[in-house]
Amino acid sequence: MPANLPPSRIRPRTGAPAASLRRASAVVAALPLLALAACGYGSQAAGTPAAQQVAAGAEKIDGLDSVKIGYFGNLTHGTALVGVRKGYFQKELGATAARYQVFNAGPSEIEALNSGSIDIGWIGPSPAINGYTKSAGKSLRIIGGSASGGVKLVVNPEKIKSLKDVKGKKIATPQLGNTQDVAFLNWISEQGWKVDAESGRGDVSVVRTDNKITPDAYRSGSVDGAWVPEPTASKLVAEGAKVLLDEADLWPDKKFVITNIIVRQEFLKQHPKAVEAVLRASVEANKWINAHPDEAKAAANEQLEADSGKALPAAVVDPAWKSIQFTDDPLAATLDTEARHAVKAGLLEKPDLSGIYDLTLLDKVLEAEGAAAVDDAGLGAK
Repeated sequence: MPANLPPSRIRPRTGAPAASLRRASAVVAALPLLALAACGYGSQAAGTPAAQQVAAGAEKIDGLDSVKIGYFGNLTHGTALVGVRKGYFQKELGATAARYQVFNAGPSEIEALNSGSIDIGWIGPSPAINGYTKSAGKSLRIIGGSASGGVKLVVNPEKIKSLKDVKGKKIATPQLGNTQDVAFLNWISEQGWKVDAESGRGDVSVVRTDNKITPDAYRSGSVDGAWVPEPTASKLVAEGAKVLLDEADLWPDKKFVITNIIVRQEFLKQHPKAVEAVLRASVEANKWINAHPDEAKAAANEQLEADSGKALPAAVVDPAWKSIQFTDDPLAATLDTEARHAVKAGLLEKPDLSGIYDLTLLDKVLEAEGAAAVDDAGLGAK
C-alpha cells in the first residue's frame, strides 16, 4: 500500500477554476479508498502464543468479544510493539480478545478508525489533527501519549557539512503534510529560506519519499539527506549518513509528541471500561520499557520481526531506541504548536482543536499508579 497519501486538509492551489478544483477534490478523496480497497486497511499483526493466552477465569470487558488495536511497524510505536509482544493488552482485556492491525501510513489508519475496522490506535500528531479537523471534531479523541523524539535530520557528510549547507540540497521527508514534513518546512522557514510547501521546490528541494525506500534513494544519490523518524534515520546512518540535527534539540525540554493514542469517539462512549483497560496496559508497558530498556528494545524488535518478517540489525535498533522517550504524557502543548506550524506552512487551514483530548481515563489510571495527572493544554473535551 502506498504510504504517500495526501493529507486531507491540504489546500488546493489558488486560482484554479472551480470545476477543476471539484474534479481534483473528487479524485484525491477517492485515492485513499481505492488504495484501501486494493490492499485493506492494514496487515494483521502477528502476536505470540504467550501474548494471546487468556488467564483462567477471565471475563469479557463490557461484553466485548474483541478490541481492535492499530499501530505502525515503527520503533516510535514501541509502546504498542511491547504491549503486543509482552501480552499487556491481552492481560488487561481479560477474555476480550486483543486484535491487532499494522499500518504504514496515518491516513489509512484514520480511515480504519472511522470505518470501525479498529477501535483504538497509536498514531502521529499530524494524522490525528487531520482526522479530527476533517470530521469537524466528531471522529476521534486523543486519550493518551506514547512517545517523544526519535526524529533526526541525517545527511550525506560529503555534500553537507553544516546546517547552512542544506540550502540547495535534496532532502527527503516521509509524506506531504506528515509530521516530519511539517517540522522540516518550519525549520526551513526559520532559516529564512523559501520553499513552496506543495511542490517542495525552492531554496531546498523537499522530496517526499516513503520511509521504506528512502535508504535506496540515499544510496543512489537521489536525495542528499532526510528529515525522518526512527528507525529510518539510523538506517541511513548505517549507510554512511551523519546526524546533522536531532529535532528534540528544537523543543523546550527536548520533548515533543511523536506518537499519540487515539480512539473512536463512539467506542469511547460505549465501552469506557475497555478503553481504560487498553490505557492501563499502555501505562504498564511504558513503565516496563523505562525500567528495562534493553529487554524492551529486544521485545519491540521481536514484534517487528513477527509483523514484517525481518528484525532490525543492532547497528540500527541500538541508536534508534536511545533517541526515543516513552511517556504517558501526550505533550498536548507541542501538538498545538505542530498544528500552528502546518498552518504557517500553508498545509492546514487554522484548525479548531478544542475537544481533541479526553484524558479522563488516563488520569484515572495514572492516579491508581500514584502518578500525576497530565495536561491537555486547554484542548480537552468539555
